[in-house]
Amino acid sequence: MTIRVGIVGISGFGGGEAMRLIASHPSFELIYAAGEGSAGSRLMDRFPGVPARLAELVIEKWDPATLPKLDVLFASLPTGASAEALARVSKDVKIVDIGGDHRYVEGWAYGLADVWPARIEGQTRVANPGCFPAATLTALAPLLVNKLIEPGNIVIDAKTGISGAGRGGGGTFGYAESNENLVPYSPLKHVHMPEMAKTIDLLSGGSAAGLVFTPHLVPMTRGILATIYCRGRATTGQCLDAARRFYAGRAFVRVTDQPPQTKWATGSNLAFVSYAADPERNLVIAMGVVDNLGKGAAGQAVQNANLICGLSETAGLDGVPVWP
Repeated sequence: MTIRVGIVGISGFGGGEAMRLIASHPSFELIYAAGEGSAGSRLMDRFPGVPARLAELVIEKWDPATLPKLDVLFASLPTGASAEALARVSKDVKIVDIGGDHRYVEGWAYGLADVWPARIEGQTRVANPGCFPAATLTALAPLLVNKLIEPGNIVIDAKTGISGAGRGGGGTFGYAESNENLVPYSPLKHVHMPEMAKTIDLLSGGSAAGLVFTPHLVPMTRGILATIYCRGRATTGQCLDAARRFYAGRAFVRVTDQPPQTKWATGSNLAFVSYAADPERNLVIAMGVVDNLGKGAAGQAVQNANLICGLSETAGLDGVPVWP
């Protein structure tokens, strides 16, 4: 079975990663690529290592009115840039929005694929989680569902690679600014806060009113490590056991006894979670690691597309992480 696929925003980091995964997917055929500044160029001009069969595909200017016949469209556009245009795409085309415009919007499934795949299967509109929620919520879900932590007292300290700022980083994250530097940003008001709070509410049946989240840019290309401080009387063993039960049979989540490292997930759709707890101090520390361009963006988008197309969840995503 061949599924005709398009990517909007293909010249960005998220769109380019989606292209890399789709290029080796057993069922997806990339027939449409769109961008803004890259329109008119061939894929090989933007990605010299692209497979020969895709090399001459011309990047078109994004216009929903000129879409060819597609089965699935991946949209990798900045937050605020996709809602109006995607509303004009035919209902016959399934959409996975990697950007932020449709998270918890009516008519769109929230695509936290490892936590609630049944909510995604068969849908036609899926909003991919943000990269920080992908790492954070994957680690928290087993604890919240099993009532091992208090949902209203969670502090998230997350570190991300520079590619999370997008291709070019808006001109502010060049080598000189990023190397040998650690930068906190958007405390208290990051765009991913609402979806994390909403999901914590849903998973726990309580309120995430006390949620605190501070992201940091670190001088590496890819990866996210979320260290999450919670209140709870569980032991480390209870947390690990809850996670292993929760993710039993799930292909992409690895529960580890030792704290995870960002390098473990590089270039993959894997998520690594671990826990450390001290019940005497009413303290649980949850840790989540993903590749921000993999599970945090394009990897989970392909996983969601597999789910909505009735394919094996792992199709095109079995690659081993890059090491070293």
